[in-house]
Order: sequence, then structure tokens, then C-alpha cells
Amino acid sequence: MAAVLSNISNIIIPLVIFYIIAYGICSKTNVYEDFVKGAKEGLKTVVGILPTLVALMTAVGVLRASGFLTFLGNLVRPLSDKVGFPAELVPLAFIKMFSSSAATGLVLDIFKNYGTDSLVGLITSIMMSCTETIFYTMSVYFIAAKVTKTRYTLKGALLSTAAGIIASVVLAGMMV
Repeated sequence: MAAVLSNISNIIIPLVIFYIIAYGICSKTNVYEDFVKGAKEGLKTVVGILPTLVALMTAVGVLRASGFLTFLGNLVRPLSDKVGFPAELVPLAFIKMFSSSAATGLVLDIFKNYGTDSLVGLITSIMMSCTETIFYTMSVYFIAAKVTKTRYTLKGALLSTAAGIIASVVLAGMMV
């Protein structure tokens, strides 16, 4: 059974690509021109959001290098200890909202210091999959789509991130 699933997963993407090309040819559209047109629009989008990406990456790098994140973790330690959330993960929870790649760097540091199978390591692993890069995603997609009224997006995203963090602590606690 595992061999069958492995083979299916190896051929699914080529089949999807073949299907798209075949469908385009059957509906008498110029598939290559449509592809090039889409690639041009994609590059325009990348150029439009590049300043935002650079600003986010720079800000995260400055926060991490300055020691502010460690300071933040130590500042909230009394509160985080009371609720059962390791203070070592406060910087990760904060940075993950801005940059997944910077959060991955923090994750590697956490794994090196505490191990992957420790409670802190388990919470880290689950939290990385249960939370989203809120500010990155909102800035990139809202700029690309020219959305100006975000309504409840930020509140909902922050609430879902809090739920993901709580779920991470609860699930990791059940595993230990």
C-alpha cells in the first residue's frame, strides 16, 4: 500500500501539469502565451511587494541581533510561567507572526539548546505548524490584491495564532 501511495505522489504533479496543458490545447488557447503573460504579472507583483518584504526581514534581523527578543522573553517570564508557556518560546511566538524564515532560525537554536524531544522542543514543533506569519501574509497579499479595508483580519489572525499556541502547549503536554 505504501509503495502505491509513493508512486501516486510521484506522478500527481506531472499529471496535473499535463492536464492543464491538454485542457488549454483542447479549448484552443495559446498555453505558452498565457503562461508568459502570467509570469509577467507575477514579476510585477514581486516588484510591488519587495519593499515590504525587505522592511520586514530587516526589522526581524535587528530585533534578533539586538537581544530585544531575549529581553522580551525574560520580561514576560513571570506571566508565562503561570500559564505553563515556556518563556524561551516567547521570542518564537513573536517572530513567527512576522517571518517564518527568522522563526526557523530560532527553532534551530531552541532545538540545539533544549533538544527536539523535550517539552520545549515539542511545543516548538507543534507551534510552528499551528501558527501563521500574520503580518507578512497580510502585507504581501493585501498589497498584491490592493485591499485597503482589512476589517477583522488582524483580530481574527491574532486570535487564531493564540489558539494555535494554546493547542501547542496542550498537545505537547499530552505527549510528555
